[in-house]
Amino acid sequence: MSHHDSKKYSFTGVLLLLALSFAWMVHAENHHTDQVKRTNRIAVVSFQSLTSGEGNSVFCPICGRGSSSGNVLEGAERVVEEIFINQLSKREKIELIPSEQVQSVYQRISAGELKGTVTENLAKAGNMLGSDFIAVGYVYRYIERVGSKYSSEHPASVIFEIHLIKTDDGSIIWRGHFDKTQKSLMENIFDIASFFKSGAKWVTARQLTEQGMEQVLKTFPDF
Repeated sequence: MSHHDSKKYSFTGVLLLLALSFAWMVHAENHHTDQVKRTNRIAVVSFQSLTSGEGNSVFCPICGRGSSSGNVLEGAERVVEEIFINQLSKREKIELIPSEQVQSVYQRISAGELKGTVTENLAKAGNMLGSDFIAVGYVYRYIERVGSKYSSEHPASVIFEIHLIKTDDGSIIWRGHFDKTQKSLMENIFDIASFFKSGAKWVTARQLTEQGMEQVLKTFPDF
């Protein structure tokens, strides 16, 4: 091989090495960009309690669907919201916007002169917050257990509903609805799995809510 050929092959090798290095850098940058894009910013508006009395129906302000209602223990909406946020925060690809910031923006929009529908106001707030999605929940019943975990005079009973709204077009992309009053094994032999999941004990309203939240979030978007 001549000296000229040797230099030519060396130069070609350098060019190939540079090309491979550049391709790797582009791939790494694209991979990093994809990871950033996969992070979805979610704003959670303060949950509300809605009730029309025991045995009556209440209608969701978002989707208009009817649901049975009942008594709601004072502060129950904050408990359900807390459980929702706690479970959501454990998921990857999700960034939760600080609650104080969300409430400030949403209250300002809701109190504005040109009020829209609840969904329109939520989408507008989400856009102002720079979020991809905005979530809101309603509590229709939240009755605490009366008695102990081994003997209950009245079981815990919880109904809640949560919606996830896409902020760019106001579309509802997910709805989670939970309605349950704990029953003994003898009352509902077909729900034996739930009975033993509760430790074969009478649970509190919070424990029932935690179980319900885990259940409804199984269908939450994986993005």
